[in-house]
Amino acid sequence: MASSSVPRPPAHLRVVDPAKARAGAARRRRTGRPESPLARKRRARRINAVLAGTYPYAVAELDFENPYQLLVATVLSAQTTDVRVNSVTPHLFAAYPTPRALAEADEAQVQEVVRSLGFYRAKTRSIQTLAQKIVDEYDGVVPGRLEDLVTLPGVGRKTANVVLGNAFGVPGITVDTHFGRLARRFEWTEEEDPVKVERDVAALFEPKDWTDLSQRLVYHGRRICHSQRPACGVCPVADLCPSYGTGPTDAAEAAALLKYEFAPGREELLDAYLAGRTRAQLRADGWPLSS
Repeated sequence: MASSSVPRPPAHLRVVDPAKARAGAARRRRTGRPESPLARKRRARRINAVLAGTYPYAVAELDFENPYQLLVATVLSAQTTDVRVNSVTPHLFAAYPTPRALAEADEAQVQEVVRSLGFYRAKTRSIQTLAQKIVDEYDGVVPGRLEDLVTLPGVGRKTANVVLGNAFGVPGITVDTHFGRLARRFEWTEEEDPVKVERDVAALFEPKDWTDLSQRLVYHGRRICHSQRPACGVCPVADLCPSYGTGPTDAAEAAALLKYEFAPGREELLDAYLAGRTRAQLRADGWPLSS
């Protein structure tokens, strides 16, 4: 537990001189000239390198043991939190460990398992229908190709890339609300359409970096670069971000906005992550992993 009542950023965060961050943002605004493609690529890769050091433990925040579990969990995560989904899926997968078991399950019983996630009737239909299609068309095995995954009910490009990148090791960029917001704040893209965002960002990085980049931007968006009041004053990429100053730049004020394991008072949780403890291990130890 921190000894001071003044919120402080985690010790492992890269410290950016506020004057340097302000000067960089002002310089980019003042020139009025578009950043060259090479300069944008270099800046993007520097941001990714810093975020790799900031979140060395970044992985998919949905718990899973195989592609089937990740696919179903991702579909269930629509309009709810990963933490809530993780509280439901152990029971769901214990009861229905395969696509065939889920497809043949009693609808009312599945609804009761997922009721706490909201929209439980629609979500039950989605996961049972996709399970049935996996059984009928893929012999009960989740396909490992984008073009096949997106034919499954309730599975779009974002969900497909989550499954490919994290369960199959196939590089992919997952454009959720956090990723899209940060990509625009970093001026990697001006697009709102997720497919166009994916295209623009993919051009800046090697394919081998796509999946890890996706995790890091989601982590950063949830912990520091919030939609309403980003914690600019403690951001480790402040000097590389054209949007510096969107949120509070005072370090103490910004530190108070940090969430999850970066939040004031959660230093022991962060230390456990940095020491290599997994999410499952931390949950078993009784740590609350929500914001």
